[in-house]
Amino acid sequence: MTAAAATPAVQGGPLRTRDFRLLWIGETTSMLGSAVAGVALPLVAVVTLGAGTLSVGLLTAAAWLPWLLVGLPAGAWVDRLPKRPVMLACNTVSMAVFASVPVAAWSGALTMAHLLAAATAGGVAKVFFNLAYRAYLPALVGDERLLAANTRLQGSESAAQVAGPGLAGLLAQGFGAVSGVLADAVSFGVAVLCLRSIRTRETRRDGTANEARPDDGVNEARRNGAASEARRGGKGNRAPRRGTARRRLRSEIRDGLRFVVGDPYLRTLTVFSALSNIALMGYQSIQVVFLTRNLGAQPGQVGVVLALAGAGGLLGAALAGRIAARFGTARGFLLCEAFAAPMLLLGPAGSGGTGLAFFTAAGFGAGAGIVASNILTGTFRQRYCPAELFGRITASTSALNYGAIPLGGLLGGVLGEVAGVRGTMWLMAAVQLLSLTVLLLGPVRPLRDFPASPPARSLP
Repeated sequence: MTAAAATPAVQGGPLRTRDFRLLWIGETTSMLGSAVAGVALPLVAVVTLGAGTLSVGLLTAAAWLPWLLVGLPAGAWVDRLPKRPVMLACNTVSMAVFASVPVAAWSGALTMAHLLAAATAGGVAKVFFNLAYRAYLPALVGDERLLAANTRLQGSESAAQVAGPGLAGLLAQGFGAVSGVLADAVSFGVAVLCLRSIRTRETRRDGTANEARPDDGVNEARRNGAASEARRGGKGNRAPRRGTARRRLRSEIRDGLRFVVGDPYLRTLTVFSALSNIALMGYQSIQVVFLTRNLGAQPGQVGVVLALAGAGGLLGAALAGRIAARFGTARGFLLCEAFAAPMLLLGPAGSGGTGLAFFTAAGFGAGAGIVASNILTGTFRQRYCPAELFGRITASTSALNYGAIPLGGLLGGVLGEVAGVRGTMWLMAAVQLLSLTVLLLGPVRPLRDFPASPPARSLP
């Protein structure tokens, strides 16, 4: 088995490519809008609607629940379809959904139910978008530029996490919390325009342009169904065709699950990520409540503190390539996670001004380690997983990884009501630290670099 060492940036890097620049600009804008909305939505719930800790936890859970509901079939559908049109449709839906929140607020009709529905609908669009986006990037930049492209995109996301909360605080202070949600809707519109301008088309395995026949997967299912009907002599009998399509979908989902369960590296990373996401989201889902009610921060201060905490992600993105080159991709990943986990213990450690400083330091350190580790593992998966199974493999891992997030958000909200916000944050930080044992007991620990391809027995 060959090891995947850190790949040096190809001369000129991905930004020299026009289509990657368009993707990067669109996604940076969209990520900035999402970072603004990540603070604005809880602020709308807390400040405008007077929601409690449980309601804020439910809001976080609603945004991630779709990974549990539609994550697995979404992976099979995305593998059948061209990726760019899926991304366009998802961004368009997100734009409309989040634009409805300020419209409802300005007309006096906004309710917590509306916020929960918007978060859920936006979450469904995000499931399909993320699966298509991860599969589309290798086709856009090529394998040799993947690490550089992921570093750029993750760096932009980290920059958005820095600027977004501060911008959300300023918008809330000057124009009301719902203005941040409107900014998110506008950002999705910019992403749609950028995606529409991209010229690169994916190629099918037979070498033809994938987007030339956007309904190829549907047509294939129809052809299979038609053949089945012809054999039965049942012209116009739609029940067998639907049954064939359902069986085919279940079979495709099983292929992705079987690959993940049978692969020691993906299996270990998936279990670790699920435990980590429960802890991180339980911690983050109540951080706005902690800052406003426990530490007495105003909306503008909340934005500044979260922006400074998010700046750690910029450092992590900048160092990811160097860490991989110096320590190896697998060992560098372990070091990043081992640094990030204990930093969270600082978050709930103080009160008043000291508490704000501790919270900022905790977020900065944890963000640096987590962002760098995400770049390394994201690049590993894009290189390691077979292209024809990528959507289903990603959906299988994400259904557990991201499906754990609503559990973490709900857990944070419930425990916040029962044990108090500060006590819940201590508990979630401890769970994050304990999740490292999964990595230390797994097959990643002795490696310097992640493998470049799966063992032959893992391939379908």
